[in-house]
Amino acid sequence: MDWDDLRTFLAIARHGTLSGAARALGVTQPTMGRRLAAMESRTGARLLQRLPGRFALTPLGQSVLSNAERIEVEVLSAERTITGRDVALEGVVRMTTVDTLAAQLVVPALAALQERHPGIIVELVPDTRSLSLSKREADIALRLSRFEGHEVVARKVGSLALGLYASPKWLEAEALVEARVITVLDDQAHLPEAKWLHAQFPNAEVALRSNSRDVQVWAAKSGIGIAAFACYYAEEEPGLVRLKQDVPNLTRDIWLGVHSDMRDMPRIRAVMDAVIKTLRDKKAALDPVH
Repeated sequence: MDWDDLRTFLAIARHGTLSGAARALGVTQPTMGRRLAAMESRTGARLLQRLPGRFALTPLGQSVLSNAERIEVEVLSAERTITGRDVALEGVVRMTTVDTLAAQLVVPALAALQERHPGIIVELVPDTRSLSLSKREADIALRLSRFEGHEVVARKVGSLALGLYASPKWLEAEALVEARVITVLDDQAHLPEAKWLHAQFPNAEVALRSNSRDVQVWAAKSGIGIAAFACYYAEEEPGLVRLKQDVPNLTRDIWLGVHSDMRDMPRIRAVMDAVIKTLRDKKAALDPVH
């Protein structure tokens, strides 16, 4: 097996489907299917078993998994060592963040970066999942929670205030008694804003669930219910009004992380500096005094 075979095997083993593995490796589902078929043809062994709707490890695949993971650690370490010494202010930088921050904060930072360093190409991945820096799923991550793992160098780069917003129809006091809320799917119910929204309206019916910020914004503007949004963009959205003015903002910290092997690479450093500057410039809007 070569490294591409191992990557294919590990991706499918971890995600359980060709589509999930394809997204993780940045290829199409048909390409992932062809890679799996080619791997099985080359090795003459079946490491993954096709089940209805998913893949599972065969007994042989289970025994190979730990070996493949150890090889992955060594290969990725070598890649980071090599790329970490790349001194060119050009090339690709892959950055991941949540959509709350991507469009209105990160994109302006990247526009300023392009003016100074047009040779740097940023792949921006808005994703609710925490993509792995150690596995090179991303080079830089901007998150609303602390990073875990001793290999990641992280720093707090700002704060984000959230408030309660809806269409004007919910401004009436009697309407709030029968409030309906717009919240996230169950896989994100642990998020502070989801818990905070529930605490403010503990008896409210859930009108809509979505992990998409844009879907939630349009649902709130359409009068479907009340949602928790970052103040910096909700205040600028026509059709949204702030509710419960007496309730203090929910504040979340913004964290920027990079793998320790990559932090001194000039193009990585340039992207981080651009993002940090934009967050600093927008500090008052991101965390306004309530």
